[in-house]
Amino acid sequence: MRPDQVARLAAEILGVGESRIWIDPRRLDEVAEAVSKDDVRRLIKEGVVKVEPKKGNSRVRWKIRHEQRKKGRRRGYGKRKGKATARQDPKEAWMHRIRKIRRYLRYLRDHEVIDRRTYRELYMKAKGGMFDSLSNLKMYLREKYGIEVR
Repeated sequence: MRPDQVARLAAEILGVGESRIWIDPRRLDEVAEAVSKDDVRRLIKEGVVKVEPKKGNSRVRWKIRHEQRKKGRRRGYGKRKGKATARQDPKEAWMHRIRKIRRYLRYLRDHEVIDRRTYRELYMKAKGGMFDSLSNLKMYLREKYGIEVR
């Protein structure tokens, strides 16, 4: 039998891919004499045919890079792809935005720029996502209530 045929049979017997089968190049004459699956099994037992270990990818370089990134290195403008919003968690963005708006609404209520009813109305609108940003809220206050705010 040819070495490739022996490799195919050995792969079948051992339950691995053909690319992982190693045949001893010094004993190819014995391999050529093999005719049946039993012969191939004997060659495996003798160590003429072996299974090579699986090849893995080294994680060393990744680990070093990962540690650097945890420190904030390698995260400059040149490494970024996509918009800032694509890199930021949408929930985080919402939290920052809504907290800023609510803080500002409290400020207006406490300094009696708006009354409690208006505060509640604006608060609920903010909760519903009506205002894209603090500047959007200020524009709304100017247009709807005529309140000029800083």
